[in-house]
Amino acid sequence: MGATAIALVGFAGWFVLLSIAMALYRLTAIQAGKPVNSFAADGSDLAPLGRRLTRARDNCYESLPAFVALALGAYIGGRLDVVDGLAMWVLYARIGQSLVHVASTSPTAVQVRAALFFAQVAIYLYWAVRLLVG
Repeated sequence: MGATAIALVGFAGWFVLLSIAMALYRLTAIQAGKPVNSFAADGSDLAPLGRRLTRARDNCYESLPAFVALALGAYIGGRLDVVDGLAMWVLYARIGQSLVHVASTSPTAVQVRAALFFAQVAIYLYWAVRLLVG
């Protein structure tokens, strides 16, 4: 399996792990008496850790389509050479962004999280230009 495929599977796996962590977090809230049908989709009804975990998970599925579309476009176009070199860096930045998001909302943490997000966006933009222009 090539780097892009590994990164895509890793990204999806990371989303699944965050989903499991969120489910376990919510399970503890249910055990503490929160009605099972009362959770807000955005986690706004949870303690700060639960909100951050929900948003970190949501950030994954919000950005995964861009990664998939660019990787798929590169694959269909026979241009995996364009994405292979940076694909794992997208995964590393995504995992780092999620971990920082869950850990803290301090100004420094938010700046680190933003830098990791913009690193991913910059890579996506670079790929798009390289794939379209050649």
